Amino acid sequence: MAITGLFLISFLIVHLLGNLQLLDLSIEGQEKFNAYAKFMTSFPLIKIVSYFLYASILFHAVDGIVLVMQNRKARPERYKSWKPNNNSIWASRNMGLLGTIILAFIIMHMGQFWYQMHWGEIGVDAQGNKDLATVVIKTYQDGTAGMIIVALYVISMAAIGFHLWHGFASAFQTFGLNHKRYNPIIEKLGYGISVLIPLAYAFIPVFILMAKN
Repeated sequence: MAITGLFLISFLIVHLLGNLQLLDLSIEGQEKFNAYAKFMTSFPLIKIVSYFLYASILFHAVDGIVLVMQNRKARPERYKSWKPNNNSIWASRNMGLLGTIILAFIIMHMGQFWYQMHWGEIGVDAQGNKDLATVVIKTYQDGTAGMIIVALYVISMAAIGFHLWHGFASAFQTFGLNHKRYNPIIEKLGYGISVLIPLAYAFIPVFILMAKN
């Protein structure tokens, strides 16, 4: 869980840097994003890494479900007196729920864009690249449906934020990197990542939706 979790965090950062190009809605900006999308789906080394990414997502999800089931099996009865806020944060107690929301979002997101990029019938831009930028923009600006998708996106980013809040620090603890000198740094870095990354991701579809108006 720790290894795949940190790998997925690194993917989130790299993927975000590419997606930020969507904030430039000019023709030139869209063409740059389309060129980036082509590179990410055609460069041999990136394609190899992508297979590891898919495997990591599946393993992380399945292993998370198994851990939740094991925890419930270990204590089938609830505590008679339980004050969870005294020794744990909400995110740590609901990682299964957060993970389920995130997995549902990944499936929806890949169906909307990843599938379209690989097998969908989409047009090409002036540079001859698949015009994924137009697909993204139309998805988020598609009236009421677009607003619903953007809302679901924002909710999913909130779930990722809470998931990262607990997951980042716990991954280092799993590796045994638990020291009173470094723990505050790890915690602050984790908080920063859990806020900034989801916030930046959520801003993109909201910006595109608002640009229509």
